Amino acid sequence: MKSNYTFTIIKPGAVSNEHIGPILAMINKAGFHITAMKLIRLSVRQAQVFYEVHKDRPFYGELVEFMTSGPVVVAILEKANAVEEYRKLIGATDPSKAEDGTIRKMFAESIQKNAVHGSDSDENAKQEMNFFFARTERFNRDGSCCVMEY
Repeated sequence: MKSNYTFTIIKPGAVSNEHIGPILAMINKAGFHITAMKLIRLSVRQAQVFYEVHKDRPFYGELVEFMTSGPVVVAILEKANAVEEYRKLIGATDPSKAEDGTIRKMFAESIQKNAVHGSDSDENAKQEMNFFFARTERFNRDGSCCVMEY
């Protein structure tokens, strides 16, 4: 069964270019409910741990540097089949290959500065949500705390 939750990061380039509002509007218009959200600045260590899966890739150092270059918005999104639906909404990692109307096509600067992160599997979504949010920071649709399990 597919999860109804996914995780996103609005990356430093999109934050500094004032794209938070338009990106969140697209997320809401696509039918996602935001169950948790905050504006933070990643430490180098947090970015290294979060992107550890890429540590042997040539772009790892640049990725960590970019992700710590300014504030980011982290959020948990709820919708049926959330991971797959959000991946469609954000588009391809390379904005030149992303479909028109997707977040990355509209707001990404480059493949390296691609505006948003979106979980690529239900398992990774759960790990990523737990990395950034305590259970007490997650809310049900009625505003009550706390969504206990994803």
